[in-house]
Amino acid sequence: MKLIDKIPLLRNYRTAASHKQGRRITEGGNFRPGTTITLTAPRRFSFDMDAYKSALRGAEDVDFTRRVRLYDLYNDTLLDPHLFCVAQKRKSGVLGRKIEFRRNGMPDDRVNEQISSPWFLRFIEDALDAQFWGFTLLQFYLNEKGWIDYYCVPRKHVDPVRRLIKHRQDNITGEPFDAYGDLLMICGKEPLGILARTAPYVLYKRGTMNDWAEFSELFGMPIRKYTYDSSDPESVSAAMDAAAGQGGANVYFCPSDSNLEFIESNNKTGSSELYASLVDRCNAEMSKAVLGNTLTTEASETGTQALGTVHDKVEQELADQDALFILNLLNYDMTDQFAALGVNTEGGEFVYVEAEDTADVTAKAALLEKAVTVFHLPLGDDYLYEQLKVEKPDNYEQLKAEQAAQRSENRQPFPSVGADPCVRPDTQVKAHPQNRSDRFFAHAPQPEDGALDW
Repeated sequence: MKLIDKIPLLRNYRTAASHKQGRRITEGGNFRPGTTITLTAPRRFSFDMDAYKSALRGAEDVDFTRRVRLYDLYNDTLLDPHLFCVAQKRKSGVLGRKIEFRRNGMPDDRVNEQISSPWFLRFIEDALDAQFWGFTLLQFYLNEKGWIDYYCVPRKHVDPVRRLIKHRQDNITGEPFDAYGDLLMICGKEPLGILARTAPYVLYKRGTMNDWAEFSELFGMPIRKYTYDSSDPESVSAAMDAAAGQGGANVYFCPSDSNLEFIESNNKTGSSELYASLVDRCNAEMSKAVLGNTLTTEASETGTQALGTVHDKVEQELADQDALFILNLLNYDMTDQFAALGVNTEGGEFVYVEAEDTADVTAKAALLEKAVTVFHLPLGDDYLYEQLKVEKPDNYEQLKAEQAAQRSENRQPFPSVGADPCVRPDTQVKAHPQNRSDRFFAHAPQPEDGALDW
């Protein structure tokens, strides 16, 4: 039996007409006719600042937005190791949290079985990519095994302003979103995404790295100089053969009656440090654009522990915002998709499962014990079970009654002060204050008792 057969279906699902004929978006190349989208390979390594400015203007065109070149640029910049690293670091702040669905405060195993499958982790990552690219468009469906799955529509084939899906990426027109069913449009906070801010620094960094590599090639290795006799043609061939067998460093050949002079930079070390400083600066700007800080990714000579703590707090605040973004997406924007796929989320909510450290639980238990035994604060049993992360037993009421009966049997009447322990409590007479003082202070020794009479 498929998993969908085990999930209770809602009665008020979308009708067949509301499914937009149940059309699926398909992709292929030029030699696979019949597909909804014909893919084109992205352009790479051909961008400079002029290309970036042109792509940005085309993407912000009000009447006919053209984002193909901008998204090719985004694909190209994500090859930068530092940008890719900080982007994954920001997403890991949410991907590392466990999400579960609860109804009336209790986990719903039928829904949690679906979100525990591999599609859900991919979905969270693609949803977070909307913050970097500006949007993400998904089409949901049930696969052959009955699990939820989805197709992420290539962004170059989507016009998010006019809400069109284009057959070819350079087309001006396309089919509207309403022609397909179960689409989910996820919009980021910025229309063009975070990558629009980081792209210039990747281009600057790439140009600087090229210049740095050329500088190292020219001045990082010694230059060999061969002098030959201009009157002997065979000496030139012999010198060239000798140079070819000694590696690929720069070689100069000059006749003996000529002069070759090398004029080098006065400060090679300073020139190399200039390239390194510019690369570091570009990396720092990308870190701030994605993570809001720099010290959580790279060490600083002037950084302190306190400053690092502040930077980490800023990064944590961004992770919390992204986590709330995902919860709002699941609890509000995806209700129609879940209902159409046979997953009943009515009356419940998606929440994060907070993993509490064992040391924190131990400290909290000691604090609660002190509150009850020392300060005599009345605390409810349900609150204690919740705080100590202990499951409440099924026969809780029976166990409480047995404990109360046991305490009643073990309780003994407390004797009055000055009462004789050998006499029953109901026959004792209330002690006089003088008697209480006699019992508290010891009897003074008398001479007849053998005490010395001074």
